Amino acid sequence: MRVRPLGTCIALLGSLPLSVHAQLDRAKPDRVQAARAAIHPVSSAREMQGWLARVPRTVDYPPDFEAALQGQGAAFVIEMSTAPGCLPCGDLWSKLHALKVRYGLTVRPLGRDQAMLRSGRLGLPWIGHPVAWLRPVSDETRTLPIAIGTDHAANLARNIYLGIKMQTGVRAAVGVRAMAKFTGIVSAPAPSQTISKVKD
Repeated sequence: MRVRPLGTCIALLGSLPLSVHAQLDRAKPDRVQAARAAIHPVSSAREMQGWLARVPRTVDYPPDFEAALQGQGAAFVIEMSTAPGCLPCGDLWSKLHALKVRYGLTVRPLGRDQAMLRSGRLGLPWIGHPVAWLRPVSDETRTLPIAIGTDHAANLARNIYLGIKMQTGVRAAVGVRAMAKFTGIVSAPAPSQTISKVKD
């Protein structure tokens, strides 16, 4: 069974625009504005829930959705970046844990340095915690982003389903053919981090 190249998988994601950090200076003004608008740093539960309320929820699922997750979930691991005091991290972790219990997935935390390195290797912008990746239990190199920022449980399940399909080289059943767009609902940088960036 042939696995799709990782570059093809990433191209299929409805992810954030790529011009967020180093590419901002070279991007057109309208693209810069769109990139910034896709990032939603939050520092309170009220802010987080306010942004989540604007995110559409997946309501339609393909016929093989439950069977695919229950039958293949145990063969995959989800690794999620986190940081102390990160509200979106706690929200995402609790939703992934519920999916873990339901489908037999393995969920693990990932350190900041390792998370940033992985994002760089995949050509993804680093905008903050949390970020979640899916990979086969037996292969640490075949990672696929399934969330940048917290999201609704229904959208996370959709992205896990599609991630499994991409990783196994099987075409997704009719009903879900694209990943839910990444929300960009991440933790606001700590005041000390912001001051450090200004000094640099």
